[in-house]
Amino acid sequence: MAGQYYEGVGRRKNSVARVRVSNGTGAFTVNDKQVAEYFTRYGDVEAILGPFAAINQDQSGFDISVHVNGGGVTGQTDAVKLGLARALVKMDENLKPSLSHAGLLSRDARIKERKKPGLKRARKAPTYTKR
Repeated sequence: MAGQYYEGVGRRKNSVARVRVSNGTGAFTVNDKQVAEYFTRYGDVEAILGPFAAINQDQSGFDISVHVNGGGVTGQTDAVKLGLARALVKMDENLKPSLSHAGLLSRDARIKERKKPGLKRARKAPTYTKR
């Protein structure tokens, strides 16, 4: 991946994705693997390519390279999607309204709630016994 590229960082839960977009042949690699090889769950690849669907453009004219770490599959999927949307906005500022209207430029801030003392999990209380 030589030459001019545009980078976007996406985060979700504990996942962080650095996405680089450049003009090319349509290669899409995630941590040096093909995207379908890395994200094997049904619908994940289509969700990641959501920013291209929002701007009515095919991904075949771009080379996309992603480095993602931390979290699980869902967090990494959403982090890559946000990073890709941000990289596309850096590439062309005119895409921002359509991506924003599709809800692809806002970070999902929901994270796991911490465990409270005296409870089994964040909110689950021990079973009450009268006697």
